[in-house]
Amino acid sequence: MIGKSAGTILTAAAVLFLAMPATAQEKAKEPEMTAEQKAEMEAYQKAGTPGPQHQTLAATAGKYSMKSKSWPAPGAPPMEDSGTVTRSMSLDGRVRVEDVTCTMMGSPMTGLGMMGYDNVSGKYWSTWNDSMSTGLMVSQGTCDTKSSCTFDGTWNDAVKKGPVKSRMTSRWTSPTTEVFEMYGPAKDGKEYKMMEITYTKM
Repeated sequence: MIGKSAGTILTAAAVLFLAMPATAQEKAKEPEMTAEQKAEMEAYQKAGTPGPQHQTLAATAGKYSMKSKSWPAPGAPPMEDSGTVTRSMSLDGRVRVEDVTCTMMGSPMTGLGMMGYDNVSGKYWSTWNDSMSTGLMVSQGTCDTKSSCTFDGTWNDAVKKGPVKSRMTSRWTSPTTEVFEMYGPAKDGKEYKMMEITYTKM
């Protein structure tokens, strides 16, 4: 049988524990992390922390007008369209979201693009989907110190019923103007310029 004094001490300790804030109680229950677990935690924190590449993306946030040219086949006259683009940062500065309203080949279209930088792979990534498709285009690439970028991507073609590879480049011709170019295979399999978009910050 526990003595009266010992019982009083245990009761007091229980009352104090219950009176502790929930976070303090949880810490009291948590076991000490091993050195390996601490290293893993630090690695994940470092990988998830936005860096200078994300700051560069954030600097391009804003509203833009866009003018596009698209070529249905090599040597064909381009079809010209226009629209507006709003770029903003999401996930606490980790991802740039691009919201597009425009015409494409004469038809109304809305689109949603995302772009980020993966601290683990050391490469930029982007996704694109729009109201003319139910699929998703995924790309990965690199950018230099002047924000000139080269990406390689794939999407599922409605006619070929399979993945098609493309190459994309973007460059800033002035502090407020960016030019995007997209290349893909023609019917003979040879690469040609499919699209060019000029973004001008408003």
